[in-house]
Parts: sequence; C-alpha cells; structure tokens
Amino acid sequence: MKEKKSFSIKFSLEDGYSPDRTPTRRMLSDMKGMYADTKAFESILEKEDPCVYEFYELGIPEKSSDLAFGTTIINPGKVGNEYFMTKGHFHKKLETAEVYYCIKGHGYLLMEHFKGKAEIQEMTPGISVYVPPKFAHRSINISKSEPFIMFFVFRADAGHDYKTIETKGFRKIIVEKNGNPEIINNPKRGE
Repeated sequence: MKEKKSFSIKFSLEDGYSPDRTPTRRMLSDMKGMYADTKAFESILEKEDPCVYEFYELGIPEKSSDLAFGTTIINPGKVGNEYFMTKGHFHKKLETAEVYYCIKGHGYLLMEHFKGKAEIQEMTPGISVYVPPKFAHRSINISKSEPFIMFFVFRADAGHDYKTIETKGFRKIIVEKNGNPEIINNPKRGE
C-alpha cells in the first residue's frame, strides 16, 4: 500500500484566494432557479453575468480517510431583494458533517434537515459553524460592499447533491427589508 504524503497549500486570510489552485466560479447564469424573483434575475442577465461566488478546493482523492478543505468567496450583490448566495447542497453521503469558519465579511449559513427543519447561523470573522449530518447548507453574503469569505472542511468522499436544492429550493430565504436582512418563507415553495 502506498503511503500518503503530507503537502501544503496557500490560502490568503485576507481574500480567500489560493495561488496554488484554480477556482470554480459560479456566475449568475449558473444560478438559474435559485432566486425567488425570476424577473430580477433575468433583468440582470440581460446586462451582465456577474460572478456570484467562487471556491477553491484541493482536488484530493475522494476517500473516507481524507479531508477536503478550501475557501468560498461570495461577492456582495442581490437579485431583487435576495442576497447573493451559494447554490447550496446536501452531501451525497448524508451522514457527513461540515465545518465552516468565517475569515472575512458578514453572512449567514442557512441549513435545512432533509426532513424539513431549518436552522440559521449568523457568521462574522472568527465564527465557526458546525453543519450536522443530513443538513443541506447554503452560505449567504449580507454585506453591501465586501465579500463573505469562509474556510471549509469535510470528509473527502462526501460528494455533493446540488440537484435536490435545484429542484425544491430551501424552505427559507434571506432578503433585505428596510436595509436589514430578514428570514422569510420561500415563495417558490408555496408553504
């Protein structure tokens, strides 16, 4: 059996970027169906296709004995009154937990158990959030001017199930109302 070797990788604690890896970028056009206000979504895309978020991962083997980690950078912005956010996902291996640590910015981690219970944690620099197994999770940037940057770590073979969220959406969304974030029921869910 081949023995694993240690390695190092650089992540900036200022901006979350890694000169050692190529990021995966999610443009607004990649977020079709994620936002409640479809007209606002289409209106923005008529003019531009901004980068909503990007993330840096290791690209290590997907083995249960390994840990995947990296950074996520969500840009400031809104679609209608709904803040820029990640797509959100369950892990394919539902028994997998994940940890997020806020490096910079201000945001929320929206979590939803596969049976429907929602939990929301506010994140500012220095706050770490544990996402329990069986919870879908989405990160949301509520800042008007700066990126929301997080470090994450999870079991490397967990996989990502984006399809469930793309199909159903989360039960809750976070919108700006009177200049402040407000948690409301997702109108697309009709609940």
